[in-house]
Amino acid sequence: MKLSEVIARFEEFSPADFAEKWDNSGLMCGRYDKEIKRVLIAVDAGDAVVEEALLTEADLLLTHHPLIFPGISHISDRDITGRRLYKLIQGDTACYAMHTNFDVAGMADEAADRLKLTDRKVLMVTRTDALAEEGIGRTGRLPYEMSLKECAEFVKDVFLIDNVRIFGDPEKRVRTAAVSPGSGRHMSHYAVEAGSDVFISGDIDHHEGIDAVAAGISVIDAGHWGIEKIFCTYMRDFIKREMPELIPEIASETAPFMVV
Repeated sequence: MKLSEVIARFEEFSPADFAEKWDNSGLMCGRYDKEIKRVLIAVDAGDAVVEEALLTEADLLLTHHPLIFPGISHISDRDITGRRLYKLIQGDTACYAMHTNFDVAGMADEAADRLKLTDRKVLMVTRTDALAEEGIGRTGRLPYEMSLKECAEFVKDVFLIDNVRIFGDPEKRVRTAAVSPGSGRHMSHYAVEAGSDVFISGDIDHHEGIDAVAAGISVIDAGHWGIEKIFCTYMRDFIKREMPELIPEIASETAPFMVV
């Protein structure tokens, strides 16, 4: 398949115009007429992932986070982003990002599915038409009532995370949840407005965590990468199902930090 055809398939289920105006989802580099066979999937196009794409002779590096973000004014090997772009272009490896458009159409429901949320609603509405509302995150009912500590363990299990941070009383009972994969900074008030018992997200800072608890909601910070890595398995399975002629592989990517 040509790159243009692969992109068209991606955008059928996760339209480019679902992305936020400040975002830079889409093609970072590459030839639209390039034949695509092997796809490497990652959350970030970091140095190690770019090297892996070249070593495995991937035709397309598919990432969640845009490689070019914000915009750059030049490409050279003395700039971090420029260095990565330069290598990809030299290797004729295309790079395509599905960021906030995938957050809306893909990530939100996948996270809610893993948490087994029922009676779902959109957490932060970004689009409304005659048929439905769409947007970032989901709210709903957990499969059963549990303590905040038990919910934290549940989150670790379903997202395959080693550790999480919690704000609130570990013994508090929770039944309803809001989930927003990635950065939940400045998002907890949507969970409060929705009447959720617990907000599950990442990048929750000190003050927002304290204020959320004061507003009556508990918080589980599963990390930015911790939840968003589900992008990789989701897109691998999508490609296998929708474009079986392609070979999708998940990059040997790990969390960008460790807890000691």
